[in-house]
Amino acid sequence: MTVTNVAPLTASEIKQLAADWYLKLDVHAPLEEYIPFVAEEGLEMRFPEATVYGFDGFKGWYDRVIRIFFDEVHTLKQVNVQLSGDEATVQVIVKWEASVWNPPAATSQRIVLDAYQTWIVKRSPYTGKPVISTYIVDSLSYYEGSARL
Repeated sequence: MTVTNVAPLTASEIKQLAADWYLKLDVHAPLEEYIPFVAEEGLEMRFPEATVYGFDGFKGWYDRVIRIFFDEVHTLKQVNVQLSGDEATVQVIVKWEASVWNPPAATSQRIVLDAYQTWIVKRSPYTGKPVISTYIVDSLSYYEGSARL
């Protein structure tokens, strides 16, 4: 069933979407908790290491990265929203910190970087909530002394 007569997207609900998204990534939330955040159809996610499509593609990416990175902290630095009809283009800058252990190293390493991203957000026709339909990591800027991906 689709939702009719939905309100236009607002910058405040998109900023909340971004904050909630990164909180879930920090705690390695169960996969099903991400379902309300992404488009049911046409989802495209471009990460530095892979481009994935649909929730199944996200699932494969997520299952892999939560086994690589730990002690993650995402800090939103900027969420610029440009509303255009029934969608929004969102420029996101997030500081990402994570530890990684590469066996047989004696210790883990810390990655600290700013990720520059572009999101396309639409309102779900099924839930009426804003969802990410396109998620692009445009570039990464490492902090001095950071480990590299």
